[in-house]
Amino acid sequence: MTSALLAEDLTKRYGRRTALSGCTLDIPAGHVTGLVGPNGAGKSTLLQLACGLLDPTAGRIEVLGERPVSGSPRVGFVAQDTPVYAGLTVAEHLRMGAHLNPSWDDALALRRISQVGLDPTQRAGRLSGGQRAQLALTVAAAKRPDLLLLDEPVAALDPLARRNFLQGLMELAAENGISIVMSSHLVADLERVCDHLVVLVASRVRVAGDVDELLATHHRLVGPRRDPDPGPGRAVIDQSHTDVQSTLVVRSTAPIDDPSWQVDRLSLEDIVLAYMSGGETNGTERILEGQR
Repeated sequence: MTSALLAEDLTKRYGRRTALSGCTLDIPAGHVTGLVGPNGAGKSTLLQLACGLLDPTAGRIEVLGERPVSGSPRVGFVAQDTPVYAGLTVAEHLRMGAHLNPSWDDALALRRISQVGLDPTQRAGRLSGGQRAQLALTVAAAKRPDLLLLDEPVAALDPLARRNFLQGLMELAAENGISIVMSSHLVADLERVCDHLVVLVASRVRVAGDVDELLATHHRLVGPRRDPDPGPGRAVIDQSHTDVQSTLVVRSTAPIDDPSWQVDRLSLEDIVLAYMSGGETNGTERILEGQR
């Protein structure tokens, strides 16, 4: 399978401060991938390395099989503050985009501007946060990139603006077949639009996979107090205990037929929180060990 983003032992340091350390991951092309993790996990640094704004200190990164280059027509990027030029009108943003990008699709840009209700004569500095985000997305998408990178694009938006932005994102993915990687703390939003998920904690990939598969194979087990030994083909992701009760979050490739456990399905947010709060051992590695 073709990789949209491939990193091997990727590291970025600023003097004595390490922003990303030993990150290894493989994001497949053709998906809308959610990148989630706590503050300081390295998400923004990873995306800036992927679009060529930063150079790695060590390790390797490839985007669409190539070394990242800033300004590549194959990659669109919307930074966390959805940057636009306050003094330029919406139409001037589109003209600038057409001038800077040989692959610019003016019909797509004009159609999106109309769909989201932006006035071409309005200066960006007078737009709402949601409108600025839509303008930034339009400029990035009209490049006709093969990969679109979004760094917390809806973090500062109200619920209605978030819904409209994500709806536009889903339409772009469906109509143009581009790969999308979007970082966000808002897991409920990711669940609406993403079909692939990566959980990054302290530069390490705790879990990665298709959303449907993750939802189908993760469970919460509640039962009498015991040591966490869920059995072959299963991995303990997180656990908590009282004097009389144990609660485990497990990933299982085998049926859970022990009647002493109450088995509950988990939401995507439950799964993300379990990996963020669980032990350092990668659940994927542990489950594979249980199958050998």
